[in-house]
Amino acid sequence: MTLAELQRDFRDWLTTASADASQRLGPRSSFGMTVYQNNYRAQLVSVLEASYPQLHAWLGSELFLDAAISHIDRHPPHAWTLDAYGADFEATLRAMLPHNPDVHELAWIEWSLSESFVAPDAAGVSPEQLAQIDWDTARLQLSPSLRHRPAITNAAALWSALQQDVEVPESEMLDAPRALITWRQGYTCRLKQIDTDEYAALQSLHHDNRFASLCDELVARLGEDTGVTRAGELLASWIGAGVVTGVND
Repeated sequence: MTLAELQRDFRDWLTTASADASQRLGPRSSFGMTVYQNNYRAQLVSVLEASYPQLHAWLGSELFLDAAISHIDRHPPHAWTLDAYGADFEATLRAMLPHNPDVHELAWIEWSLSESFVAPDAAGVSPEQLAQIDWDTARLQLSPSLRHRPAITNAAALWSALQQDVEVPESEMLDAPRALITWRQGYTCRLKQIDTDEYAALQSLHHDNRFASLCDELVARLGEDTGVTRAGELLASWIGAGVVTGVND
């Protein structure tokens, strides 16, 4: 057996407990080397616990451990850093708990907040810049830390209560579809539940970031007076919160 073959078999045995690899490795995989497999799995469980602390609290240690083991069995580390290991955990939870959208959304919140934290910095918009903008040709730049998705449960309220260590409300479906956004403002990561109009507006900016196009879309949906007013309100809110970090013409 060459060194490359030995390394490949060790990897397969370590990550998937491959019976074929174990047989080729011989007695070594049954005795002293077992400690490596135990340490490998325990380390990955710890990584998932660190990446999803509020989800861990919501599910409880036993169910979270079951989910972690299921994830480890199907998803060996794929990047140079273990910080990336939890990226697919929501998919594991969807397969394991298909009828628990609150769990799926909680997992998304935790991972998106961590992604927002390490996203590139953006300077923001000053009042002096706004005074010089031609709004007929203005283009809006969204924060590189912004993440968003549809929402059907009160997962945002659940996460906030868990994070603040206060009484957690019952999980429930929302009375109407909403959306969730996460982003970083300065050194602080933010989570917000938004309505479908704001979500559609943010999505539209990914395809056409002209402020005039945003106004046209809102006017078409809400009517002229309401649409223009809504566009101004959203712009002011986004700039103030750091969701929009640049306005250029």
